[in-house]
Amino acid sequence: MLETSARLLRLLTTLQGRRHWAGAELAERLEVTPRTLRRDVDRLRSLGYAVQAFSGPGGGYQLGTGSELPPLLLSDDEAVAVSVALRSATDTFTGVSDAAMSALVKLSQLLPKRLKRRVTALQAMTVSVGGAPVVPADLLVTLASACRDHELARFEYTARGGAPQVRRVEPIRLAHAGARRWYLVAWDLDREALRTFRVDKLSALSVGPRFTPRPLPEDLERHIAESVAGGVHTYRARFRLSGSFEALASRIPSWLGALERESEDTSILTVNAETANGIASLIVLWGFGFELLGTVDGAGTEEVAQALEAAATRLQAGARTLASAR
Repeated sequence: MLETSARLLRLLTTLQGRRHWAGAELAERLEVTPRTLRRDVDRLRSLGYAVQAFSGPGGGYQLGTGSELPPLLLSDDEAVAVSVALRSATDTFTGVSDAAMSALVKLSQLLPKRLKRRVTALQAMTVSVGGAPVVPADLLVTLASACRDHELARFEYTARGGAPQVRRVEPIRLAHAGARRWYLVAWDLDREALRTFRVDKLSALSVGPRFTPRPLPEDLERHIAESVAGGVHTYRARFRLSGSFEALASRIPSWLGALERESEDTSILTVNAETANGIASLIVLWGFGFELLGTVDGAGTEEVAQALEAAATRLQAGARTLASAR
C-alpha cells in the first residue's frame, strides 16, 4: 500500500511538471509498465484529479481542471485565499516571486471554474497602491505556462514612444525585477534574436501551438540579468563599490544593476533608472559605500552627482533633527 501511495504521488508530481505527457514517455519516467500506469491514473481519478487521456499519434495524459478541488486539505475559502496570496506574492516579496509564480501556475491548473471566478472577482476589486504598473496575474500565469510547456506566443508589444507591433516568440523565462516589474525573455522569431519584453507593455496575447525548444545560450542567466537591469532607461551610472565580486554578488539583486569584477577588493556596479533622483535613491537604499565614476555614455553625470548631493543633504538634515530633539 505504501509503495502504491508513493507511486501515485510521483505520478501526480510528474503530471504537474508540464501540460502533456506521452504515455510511453511517462511510463518510462516513472519506471512502470503501461498497464500499471493506466491503473495508477484510474486511482488518481477516483481521488478527484481530472487526468485526461488521449489516444492515437501524439496521445498521452494531461492533468486537467476537475469538477471539484482535489484533496489538497484545503477548503474552497482556503484555496481562494491561497491563490490571492500567491498573486500578491508574485509582485510584492523579493526572493519568493519565482516560487510563488510556480505555485500559482500549479494551483490555477487545478482550481474549479467556480473558484476561479471568485479569485478573479476578488482580484478585480482590489486596489494596489504604487507607482509601478500592475500586471494581471492571469497574464503571468499564461506566460509562465507557455514557458514551461514550450508553446509559441503571439502578442502586441508597445515599446517606449512607439506604436504597438505584433511579435511572435518562443517563450523561455519570466524574470522579476522588483517594484512589480515583470519581463518575458524569449526568442523573437521575426528578428531571430533573444529579446526581453516588459510584460506590462504586452497585450492581445495568444499561445500555441507547441514548439521544439532550441538550445539555450550558456550565458542565458547573465543575459537575463543584464536585460532586466538595463531595460530602456535615461540614466545609466557606474559606481565603484568596496568589496569583492563574490561578497557583493550575494547581496545585490540582479534587478538593481549589473555587477562586474574590478579587482580583488573592488567591484563596479552599473545602476539604471529613468531619473537622476532614481539613481540616487537606488544606490543609497542598499547602504553600500560607493564612488561615482560617471554615466555610461558621459551624459547626465553632473545631474546624478547633484542628485546624490541633494540626497546626502536631506539625510543629514533628518539626522540633525533627531539629534536636536534629544
